[in-house]
Amino acid sequence: MARTKKKTDEQVEDTIEKVIQIRRVTKVVKGGKKLSFRAVVVVGNGKGTVGVGVGKSGEVVGAIQKAISDARKSQVEVCLAGTSIPHPTSCKLGAGKIMLKPAPPGSGVIAGGSVRAVLEASGLKDVVGKSLGSDSPINNARATVKALESLRSLEDIAAIRGKKPVDLIK
Repeated sequence: MARTKKKTDEQVEDTIEKVIQIRRVTKVVKGGKKLSFRAVVVVGNGKGTVGVGVGKSGEVVGAIQKAISDARKSQVEVCLAGTSIPHPTSCKLGAGKIMLKPAPPGSGVIAGGSVRAVLEASGLKDVVGKSLGSDSPINNARATVKALESLRSLEDIAAIRGKKPVDLIK
């Protein structure tokens, strides 16, 4: 069984970690209510990878650490076109529906809530995002990651079709 290398301080420092939500949740048991905390965190490297994680613990710090660990495990690669995305996309996950569009250079990230956190952590600088549906930060963050995962570059599409990128532009 091969062991993986431990991450050096440089690899850990260049990650972007953003806490989207911390919530106190209760579980009703025979003896009363059991309190715990749930944290939703986005982790990205600012260069094209991003992940969303959820963690629960009796303490806030523990919940955040578990969420960061979960987010690192679920990171996906994002297809970047400079500082924007190659084409408009939308995605539905649960009750959350997300629409993403490329924006002109210099316009910045135009989105709110968890959509903005995911886009900034992935390294995108010029994108318009809109959440159409659920207000749930978890659903919107996961739908945004799924939408970013569905992006394809011109070279990828050309390779799938067995053509050259120049042939697709015509």
